[in-house]
Order: sequence, then structure tokens, then C-alpha cells
Amino acid sequence: MKFGIKHQETYSRGELILRTLFGVFYMALPHLFILIFLQLWSAILNFITFWIILFTGQFPEGMFKFQLNLRKWNLRLQARLMNLSDGYPAFGLESEDENIIIEIERPIASNRVSVLLRLIFGFFYVLIPHVFCLYFMMIGMSFLQFIAFWVVLFTGKFPVGMHTFIVGVLRWQFRLDAYMSFMTDTYPPFSTKGDEADFGLSSTPSNAALES
Repeated sequence: MKFGIKHQETYSRGELILRTLFGVFYMALPHLFILIFLQLWSAILNFITFWIILFTGQFPEGMFKFQLNLRKWNLRLQARLMNLSDGYPAFGLESEDENIIIEIERPIASNRVSVLLRLIFGFFYVLIPHVFCLYFMMIGMSFLQFIAFWVVLFTGKFPVGMHTFIVGVLRWQFRLDAYMSFMTDTYPPFSTKGDEADFGLSSTPSNAALES
């Protein structure tokens, strides 16, 4: 599994101000208008997938690809709205973005017992402990986002440590989502960390850590 958002050497102050003042109109609304319908379809597919896995032990490839591409689209938008990346996020499930990466292998055979346990008891042994921890992590993330906004505004640079922490919280959320959506049988760790990787570009500290 890999998850990351590239840390840029410099950030556009002009884009930062535009996103802050008008991002909801020219970025969030047009994307969310489409994504809300795709999210509804995703929920329906997730319900269907549960029964398919329960009876066959397989996560259908086409459904898996849809769910993965939808999460890529969400992350493209989220990265911009959170000022983690410059540029305008591309529309479309098949679109790629050099600034973000999400990779997760489709299980060859899903664990039917684990899938059933997640559906019945997942709220107690997965969601409650993780959401409890993430609640405090997200408070810290919001505080860092506020500070990072002013740092970028005055210096044009996003502090690496802040960027890494924020991406780490998003990584944790993705692991939780992937597990509860049956995209993996690996219980999500209580961690923001990912293995260091070069994002396919270079091995500099400006590239977000990826999980594998």
C-alpha cells in the first residue's frame, strides 16, 4: 500500500490566496457536485461487494478499480483545498496526478470471516478506537494547517515537518477507510507513518513519505 502527497520546494502565494478566498466556488463546488453522486454509487457498490466477497471470497476487479480511482480523485481535491499541493485537480476517475499517489493491491482472496466481523462488529473494534485517536490528531492537523498557511504566505515554503504530519493523518484515514471498505484485510495501524520512498522523482526530504 502506498499513499502520499508530494512536498513542493516552493508554493504559489497567489494560488494560496485564491484557494482561500474563492476555492469553494471554482474548485470545491464543481468537483463535489460530481463526487457526491459517485460517493452514493460507491456506497451501493460497497454493499454489493460485501455479499460478493461473502459468497465468493473475491473483490471484483472492476469494482475495486472504481473505489480506488474515486479515492484518488478525492485526494487530488483534498490536497489542493488543504494547501498541500498547487495546481487545479483533474476531473475524472481515470485521471492521474503527479503530485499524489495511492496504490493498494486488490486482495487475491479476501478473508470472508474478517469481512463479516467488520460489518457486524467493526464499529466497536475498528472505528471507535481509531476515530478516538484521529479526533485529537485532526485537532493538531487543523492547528498546523493554520500556521502553515501563514508560513507559505510569507515565505512561499510549506514546512516539511508540518506537511509530513498532515499527510500522515490523511494516510491513517485512508488505511481505516480501505479496511472498512474491504479493500484490504490488514488491520490499520495506529500510526501516521509510512515507509520513506522517493515518489518516483528523487530521494529528497521534500517528497512525502509513502506507505508500502
